[in-house]
Amino acid sequence: MPNHRISLTLLALALGAAFPVHQAVAQEAAAPDAKADVTKLQAVIVTGSRRAENLKDVSLSISAIKSEELDTYNASGQDIRALSGKVPSLNIESDYGRTFPRFYVRGLGNTDFDMNASQPVGLVYDDVVQESIALKGFPVFDMAQVELLRGPQGTLFGRNSPAGVMKFDSARPTKRLEGYANVGWGRWNAVNVETAVNVPVNDDLQLRVAGLVQRQDNRVHNPLAATGSATADLEGYNDKALRLQALYKTGGFEGLFKVQARDYKGTATTFRANIIKRGTNDLVDGYDDSYYPTDGYNSQTLKSSEVSARLRWDFDGMSLYSITAHDQAKFYSRGDVDGGYGSRFGGIPDGPSYPGQPALIPFDSQTADGIPYLRQTTQEFRLQSNTNDPLQWIAGLYYFNEKLQVDSFNFDSFAAGDPQNGYAVQHQEATSWAAFGNVKYAVTPDLKLTAGLRYTDDKKDFDAQRTQHPTLPNIALVTANPKSSNWSWDLGANYSLDKATSVYTRVATGYRAPSIQGRILFFDASAVPAGTSPISIANSEKVLSVEAGFKADLLDNTARISGSVFKYRVKDMQLTAGSGSINQNRLVNAAKAEGQGFELDAQAIIARDWRTTLGFSYNDTKIKDPNLYVAPCGNANFQFLQANTGCTVTNAAGPNGTVSINGNPLPRAPKIVWNWTLKYSTEIGAGELTVLTDWAYKDKYNMFLYEAKEYTAKAALEGGLRVGYGWENGKYEVAAFSRNITNHRQVVAAIDFDNLTGIVNEPRSYGVQFKASF
Repeated sequence: MPNHRISLTLLALALGAAFPVHQAVAQEAAAPDAKADVTKLQAVIVTGSRRAENLKDVSLSISAIKSEELDTYNASGQDIRALSGKVPSLNIESDYGRTFPRFYVRGLGNTDFDMNASQPVGLVYDDVVQESIALKGFPVFDMAQVELLRGPQGTLFGRNSPAGVMKFDSARPTKRLEGYANVGWGRWNAVNVETAVNVPVNDDLQLRVAGLVQRQDNRVHNPLAATGSATADLEGYNDKALRLQALYKTGGFEGLFKVQARDYKGTATTFRANIIKRGTNDLVDGYDDSYYPTDGYNSQTLKSSEVSARLRWDFDGMSLYSITAHDQAKFYSRGDVDGGYGSRFGGIPDGPSYPGQPALIPFDSQTADGIPYLRQTTQEFRLQSNTNDPLQWIAGLYYFNEKLQVDSFNFDSFAAGDPQNGYAVQHQEATSWAAFGNVKYAVTPDLKLTAGLRYTDDKKDFDAQRTQHPTLPNIALVTANPKSSNWSWDLGANYSLDKATSVYTRVATGYRAPSIQGRILFFDASAVPAGTSPISIANSEKVLSVEAGFKADLLDNTARISGSVFKYRVKDMQLTAGSGSINQNRLVNAAKAEGQGFELDAQAIIARDWRTTLGFSYNDTKIKDPNLYVAPCGNANFQFLQANTGCTVTNAAGPNGTVSINGNPLPRAPKIVWNWTLKYSTEIGAGELTVLTDWAYKDKYNMFLYEAKEYTAKAALEGGLRVGYGWENGKYEVAAFSRNITNHRQVVAAIDFDNLTGIVNEPRSYGVQFKASF
């Protein structure tokens, strides 16, 4: 066996880090029955270009997360947010807990918490776009691979995604009788079971069924629940998902049919009143993670399902694809948004207080939002070449239709049973169609050019009304019917310098349709200029992105480095602004926003039994609009109730109590993100011992459009550890794991209209798991 020199490989990684680099990692895979050469890195195969291609031939910035990492996250009960920071330039967060994830790529995302919010990062699950927030958080299990495509994506996928695409591909049925069961148990009696069985019925038909069950006991107690007017215990969950696939193939036809469903019951995120130490972004003295005194109820439920058919007909020189899907969901989430108890305005003693920081709850806010009705239907037709000719092409048509109802409720925390005293409803039907095409031409075996074009037409029909409010008059039916169309394109080139190294460049445009923010339950006409509509509409935004990168295999395929530099400009950037002391968001368009940076990825076999990966990204974003002002935190307006109250805004003041956000970075956009893994494997007895540690770092970021000392999240470093022992050629494995092993705690998000309410990251978890395969 070759004796690889550690010093040379590490030197190669250090040299690669000197370049501005492009992250493009895909799942390493060998032929089904072939024994991989463990002394070398396997070929990197990506599917983001709609074909299985070698990374060196693709002018896209792509990352992937390996199955063993997903096993660790699922075993510890983590949801899709666990992928945040695991690859460069990716951030995922949620103010709702295990549902409603919000994705950010290269700093581009959307902080809106409304059920009707749109996002610039597309999510494609088994070739089907998941547009609604109720669909985006479907659990990640029994996966073939997960890919992140950075930059505008519009000429290869059904939906135009100006920031990028998260692409999830489930394991497909195969012709082998096989399966596995992965069972984990952890802290707070967390139980996590993932299983899959693959059955070849005959040569033409194969079936695969996979399921996931994740549950955890409540870990947070509410001492005020003894009064019978609040939820007693929180942070528990019961999340179940099932997927059934049937693959039928005969002659030149292939059909892959899928049914999947999710059933989630648990509690929403706990909003904790006054836990941010004023003038800092520290947790208050005396903070106790298990202590949560609140006078409100908390619950969350989500049911979703999908049926889809992916069909392919192979002809001479080309293949026709048809992707048909129908999704539906119901969602409900209720919580105590003020995060505490009592009301100064209501003359009711408030709390909780902490040493050095007395409580302030100006008014009670116990609300709920729900989606009682969601139907999404999508259809894609795609015709593409299937030859090895120098010219490869794709032409497609796409149709999208979504029908949605959103309910918003308010409750009276000080009346028996917390009765409902506020209600508003939204309806929206969104229709979109597009025609897209992409060509790839090999000018020479080393030089490949790509070009794509897309036309998109979008229309939304929206209405909203308020029929109940404790103090304000009702709002009659208001409507909006925004329309837009757009041409987007991309150009790319990939050149192989030699068999081990290639360089690429790409210029692309992207587009996001107009968005509507219709959260009118708390709209107060007396608090805004006369004639202001209770709903807000953001005009369509357009993105121009330029990037260049390289990919290189080093030291006889024992090390690999890839990287890119990029710069983008967004015109009419859609942003979500708060409304001061009102629990309502409004959409605004910034004249321009810009971002620039670089990404780096490196992998290496540093010795016979040691492997490591390193990813790094730098994203410098900036809002550029000297005429754009937003309302800052509303909780600073209650100095007459209590001195030294509310957040400390650092932006320049604007008219009518607003502040300027010109020059601010985009919200939830950390400049630096890096991740590192180290894996050690060695044979012991009749099996193999594996130790894997992974670490992810995210730089500080603004939680809102404006800057405030309290609402600037700290930089965070979180790590995980997994120790496993497998035997009988990997058929069986037992492992112990821990996530957030340092138990790092900090405020990661906030509610800014009432008091210094914060949301804290997940505490340390640990447990054991056992996996059996056949």
